[in-house]
Amino acid sequence: MKKANKSILSKCLWLLLALVGAATVLVAAASWRWLHTELELTGEAGVEIVFEIERGEPLNRVLRKFQQDFGLEYPVLVKAYARLADQGRIKQGEYSLPARLTPVQLLELFNAGKVKQHSVTLVEGITAAEAVALLQRQYGVVKTLQGTDTTLLATRLGVDNGNLEGWLFPDTYHYEKGSSDWSLIERAHRRMRAMLALEWQQRAEGLPYKSPYEALIMASIIEKETGAGHERGEIAGVFVRRLEKRMRLQTDPTVIYGLGEEYQGNITRRHLRQKTPYNTYIIAGLPPTPIALPGRQSIHAALHPAPGSSLYFVARGDGTHVFSDTLEAHRQAVREFQLRRPENYRSSVR
Repeated sequence: MKKANKSILSKCLWLLLALVGAATVLVAAASWRWLHTELELTGEAGVEIVFEIERGEPLNRVLRKFQQDFGLEYPVLVKAYARLADQGRIKQGEYSLPARLTPVQLLELFNAGKVKQHSVTLVEGITAAEAVALLQRQYGVVKTLQGTDTTLLATRLGVDNGNLEGWLFPDTYHYEKGSSDWSLIERAHRRMRAMLALEWQQRAEGLPYKSPYEALIMASIIEKETGAGHERGEIAGVFVRRLEKRMRLQTDPTVIYGLGEEYQGNITRRHLRQKTPYNTYIIAGLPPTPIALPGRQSIHAALHPAPGSSLYFVARGDGTHVFSDTLEAHRQAVREFQLRRPENYRSSVR
């Protein structure tokens, strides 16, 4: 009788183990299937689905937050899989999520750190102060600098004369939420130094510049004089020939820059006679610093001026200019295009 009972008990144990094993296999299979089943993330129609992982946030807290936001059913399973697959080292930042993805793909995304990128564009022709203020206003940029004191920034960047003007490269910069204003300024400065060095190395021969910085000053003037790309080389040629002949540059954008806030949109004869370090109607040669952020086209033009004999130019009114070899021809162009301006007159290209 005892032997029979032991036999029955043994069979029951084996059956129980078989059932447990089968159940385990079924649970494992179901878990595996769920981990590879697409989640449907709901949000407002047409609105990007964004999920953010804060600095130092552990995986279990991230999964709980994801459960609250998107109804993740089994966060414990995701955490267990992360441990088994060694995918627990998630990275902070904003993530742009597709409408459908599996829990495994979600983990892979968080581990890869493919965070959402934002962008900001520094436009050619703005000033360094305007560029710094623009960067500090961007979404997700952490403001670490007090105000927009460009002198302090120039010193921190190691700019020799302590003036930041012209030393930030106008371009589109991509960044992650949490990037600092200083990191973006540093990137723009490095880009300008690299670009100027490259263009200086490839410059034409016989130019009247003593240093790359003087070329940068010239490039900023060219940038402010025209938005028509095909004219930049010709305008550079005019200014280079004037420098070589010891003629004053007589360019309005430098006067306007020197006036600062005094300039209210209309340059007068009094302004042209007003003494500032930037009034090229009075001073000889280049102004002491750039007057704006020049783009690569203007830097290239400053270092590769177009050949020719013109010494003057005047705005035509459609965004381009009339170039003249003699003062008499220039005065005629001024009478034609400046003194009888049409209603649709404009000095730059739109």
